[in-house]
Amino acid sequence: MKLVTFSTDLGTEHIGCLLDGGRVVDFTQAAADLDKVEACVFTDMTSLIEGGARALELAHELAANPPQQGLRALDEIRLKAPIPVPPQMRDFLSFELHLQQSFENAIKVRASGAPDPKKAEEEIRASGRFTIPSTWYAQPIYYKCNRFAVSGPEDEIRWPSYSQIMDYELEIAAIIGKKGADIARGKAREHIFGYTIFNDFSARDAQMAEMEGMLGPAKGKDFDGANAMGPCIVTADEIGDPYDLTMLARVNGEEWSRGTTGTMHWKFEDMIRHVSRSETLYPGEILGSGTVGNGCGVELMKFLKDGDIVELEIEKIGILRNRITIKKD
Repeated sequence: MKLVTFSTDLGTEHIGCLLDGGRVVDFTQAAADLDKVEACVFTDMTSLIEGGARALELAHELAANPPQQGLRALDEIRLKAPIPVPPQMRDFLSFELHLQQSFENAIKVRASGAPDPKKAEEEIRASGRFTIPSTWYAQPIYYKCNRFAVSGPEDEIRWPSYSQIMDYELEIAAIIGKKGADIARGKAREHIFGYTIFNDFSARDAQMAEMEGMLGPAKGKDFDGANAMGPCIVTADEIGDPYDLTMLARVNGEEWSRGTTGTMHWKFEDMIRHVSRSETLYPGEILGSGTVGNGCGVELMKFLKDGDIVELEIEKIGILRNRITIKKD
């Protein structure tokens, strides 16, 4: 199923699933005919995920035989992020090519502002600061995102006032479906509920400056709407193999990025095993893959402008579209 969160014309927030032909089954509305206990799982997306196998069974039943009052046209609703306020978000660095190319171009950007760019580039390379650390090959690494800075499909992303260089990041994210700690790698897939598209919008100049302090990212990633997700969560059973999906990014209709989930060095199973060591994972938590190789502007030395429309597309999931805008006083 392709599960969505949306707002109605009355401004209320509902959940449901996308059907072919531009229709949506409104689970929240359709659940009015269910037992009160069962209807509770359709309060919001986190409740549905926490409801486990029985909640999914009910969702499949409603999707297969939706009551008339539970059907809506897609153009009559507004899709939101599938989980508007996730219980927790982590974003990993799982694609080696992305790191290699980002570091290479970061050196060039840093050196370009020096009186002697060639000499500055040589000095930066000699310092070793922009090489992949051995830790990256030893274990998955991640940072915790601002879970209150989530945006959804078609939302406008406001350019942060302190930044001059804005970028997108083409990522896939896994949603945790089952609580657990100390999860073995071989059992990790059992804890994945589904997958969505994740665009980790980034203020690159702020990010580069703050990470000189050996901590972060912080303001490079933490601004309102920076974590765009959607348009839906596709349940794990419908995705099948999550490591055989084509990933695309377009800016104003022009393809900028293309990659595949098959190039992930660290898989979601590795991430779950690592994070859950002496730590409990909960339903609804988000694990971002990190940017696929060639999946952001800093790798291409092309950056976003005011008014740009960014579309991320991942096979079997759909298209996540957002516009970048500079706030006018």
